[in-house]
Amino acid sequence: MTSRSSKQWWAGAAGYQIYIRSFADSNDDGVGDLDGIRSKLGYLSDLGVDFIWITPFYPSPGDDWGYDVADYCDVDPLFGDLAAFDALLADAHDRGIRIVGDLVPNHSSSAHRWFQAALGNAGDAAREQYRHYYVWRDPAPDGGPPNNWVGYFGGPAWTLDPASGQYYLHLFLPSQPDFNWRNPGVADEWDEILRFWLDRGVDGFRVDVAGGLVKDSGLRSNPQLAPIPPGASRWEQWDCFEHLHDVFQPESQDVFRRWRRICDEYGAFLHGETYHLDPRGMGDLLPPDGMHNGYWFAPMHIEWTPEQVRGVLVGAGGLSDRLLWAAGSHDMPRAPTRFGGGDAGRQRTLVMNVLFAFAPGVPVLYQGEELGLEDGDVAPEAKLDPVGPDGDVSAGRDGCRTPMPWDNSPNNGFSRAEPWLRSARRPASDSAAAQQSDERSWLRTYRRLLATRRSLFARANLADEEVAWEGDDGSVIVLRRGAVTVTANTADEAAAAEIPSRAQPVFETPGALDSAGHDISSALQRSDSKSTDRRMHSVSYGQTALRPI
Repeated sequence: MTSRSSKQWWAGAAGYQIYIRSFADSNDDGVGDLDGIRSKLGYLSDLGVDFIWITPFYPSPGDDWGYDVADYCDVDPLFGDLAAFDALLADAHDRGIRIVGDLVPNHSSSAHRWFQAALGNAGDAAREQYRHYYVWRDPAPDGGPPNNWVGYFGGPAWTLDPASGQYYLHLFLPSQPDFNWRNPGVADEWDEILRFWLDRGVDGFRVDVAGGLVKDSGLRSNPQLAPIPPGASRWEQWDCFEHLHDVFQPESQDVFRRWRRICDEYGAFLHGETYHLDPRGMGDLLPPDGMHNGYWFAPMHIEWTPEQVRGVLVGAGGLSDRLLWAAGSHDMPRAPTRFGGGDAGRQRTLVMNVLFAFAPGVPVLYQGEELGLEDGDVAPEAKLDPVGPDGDVSAGRDGCRTPMPWDNSPNNGFSRAEPWLRSARRPASDSAAAQQSDERSWLRTYRRLLATRRSLFARANLADEEVAWEGDDGSVIVLRRGAVTVTANTADEAAAAEIPSRAQPVFETPGALDSAGHDISSALQRSDSKSTDRRMHSVSYGQTALRPI
């Protein structure tokens, strides 16, 4: 296979995550699908994104809404078929948008033919072959699980198979058995899966649970830091252990080096769900010959204070150009909700995304972020996420997964049928249709931001410029990259910021005025001069200023 391009196309690109079930429904069955995405390519093109990452659309029982895969080389009929995928890919490429798939290599569905064979449901020969695709162990001397590992969704990470008397491992639901990545046969199978999609034209992959593939060879128990309290949440259970042996094993990097070589043949972008909140741990997950980039989740775990905002931006240090920057995802409360709710939360999210847009690395918006969406309102009786107790919506991920509001028609234009996830109707002002006609809307503002970013990366060659962060204390954060200066005020009151004297605003968000009365609330500044002369300007609360010097 000859590489489509030797250039890393994602340098300078901006991405968009699509949670397929909730994006757009083309056939009015209440579930988003591939043709729905295809129908919105014009919207995505106008927004200015360069690639879209689509959550799993493979055949699946849906126990974890697609992250329990029963066939890695097909499309679930809920979402379409391979022909629909090919049509989406072709139309996206015609618009200059690349498609990134979602790999789920830590585990399969228990309905996958490999696991069914491992259970003995396909004959003795198949059982012998596929039993070793998964992790099985005899019980502990007391008859309980082989070690003390807990699942990421809570409870023990082991389930007993009564027929064989052995336990199988699952870091997530019992219906998501973990692969045995120490078996070379598993690696060979996955090479073929990657090539299947790359040969169809996929432009890259996001790797789910990228820190979890290979487990400790001896399956040793993890050190326990504290007893698990009664009624502990999944996070509290997980945090009772030091995870030395179940995740972040260095041998996982051998898998990614292998995949990197395959992806490089195709000019494809390999990046991972690298769920580590420490830059040193991120460095271990992103060696130079491994995945090209990894998601930096620290911004999703902060309170809105100048110190914490600055910390997650500057703290990434020399890894910054290897990161994907995201304020939200399908697994976390939406950023405007986390950052205080209402217009304050929306403005703070915009501030963060302006900074992401000009930091080294790749910015990614989560669907609806460009509309300023907060979490949707899901009633306890409508809860679907398997995470958390029944009826406790706050413990799960339903709120960030409610359907996209396209207009003010029934179900906000997502579908004429009742959506798969029932939630309260959003106000018309949240919809894409309403915001399209409002010059000062969140949608129009994000479009201007991405258009400005694209223009400056093209004209000023920003991908090759180093970044300098200024403002070590106080509320104002300053990012300088070549001829571009970004100022961001994270506090509750206006503050002064120093900018180059010849700076001219090229991007603005509504709300803040400089000392001359010009609206510079979130502005990109540019100048063709390298002058070091500076002048002061005022930045209102929650605003950023982006100006080329």
